[in-house]
This record gives sequence, C-alpha cells and structure tokens, in this order.
Amino acid sequence: MELSHLNPQGKLHMVDVGEKISQKRQAVAVGRILLQAETIQKISDGTIIKGDVLASAEVAGIMAAKKTSELIPLCHPLSINQIEVRTTLLSNGVEVLATVKSTGPTGVEMEALTAVSIALLTLYDMCKAIDKQMIIDCITLLEKIKE
Repeated sequence: MELSHLNPQGKLHMVDVGEKISQKRQAVAVGRILLQAETIQKISDGTIIKGDVLASAEVAGIMAAKKTSELIPLCHPLSINQIEVRTTLLSNGVEVLATVKSTGPTGVEMEALTAVSIALLTLYDMCKAIDKQMIIDCITLLEKIKE
C-alpha cells in the first residue's frame, strides 16, 4: 500500500508544492441529478417554490469551489482565476458542468469536483419537497490540463 501521504512519524500532512513550478491549470468536472418529470417541468416553468433552481445551483457551485480547501482536509488553498458552472435541464434531470482555471503549482480538479457536488446538492435541496426519488449520479472529472 502506498503511504506517500504519511510523514516519517506516520502523521498525515499536506503535500509540499513549494518547489513545483507555477503553470496554467484547468479542470472540468460533470455530474447529474435524475428527477421526476413533474420536477423537470416545474424547473422549466420556474415554479419551484424556493426560486430559480438552476441559477442558485450555479452560484452555489462557484462559491463551493472557492471554499474547497476549507472543506477537504489537506487540500491546498488556491488562487483561482476563473470558475464557470453551467446547468443544463435534460429530459430526465439536470447536468452540471464546472470548469476551474488557475495558475499555480497544483491542480484544480478538487475545486471542479466540489463545484459540481455542491451545485447538485443545491438542486436536491431546492427540489426535495416535491421529488422524493432524486438520484445524484456520475460525478466525474472529465479533464485535467496543465500548460
């Protein structure tokens, strides 16, 4: 078993990225939430009681990406250049796509995955009163680039 995350005393520690060069970095993640037809219709009509579900999810995803190091132990706080979270209403639910860009010594995949996860949880929260069968599904890192 690989134990590179442990220091010589067997304690967890944050990985030292101080010697790594700064590079342009980008990560793209996606996920979806499966919804009942009635819920999809209410989102489309803008009649969900809590308000604009898709806009709220997008804002929540952006806010979450900025807080990733506060949520994930041992995750580095990063200076993020850009976060884009897009929601798309599908015939069976909503897809969330997050793109995060930064220039620094470490990647932004955790920020992209966090953005998608929190956006989906926001959708769940806003629709839970009318849909008891929602399923959050397929949160996946699609792309990780460094230049």
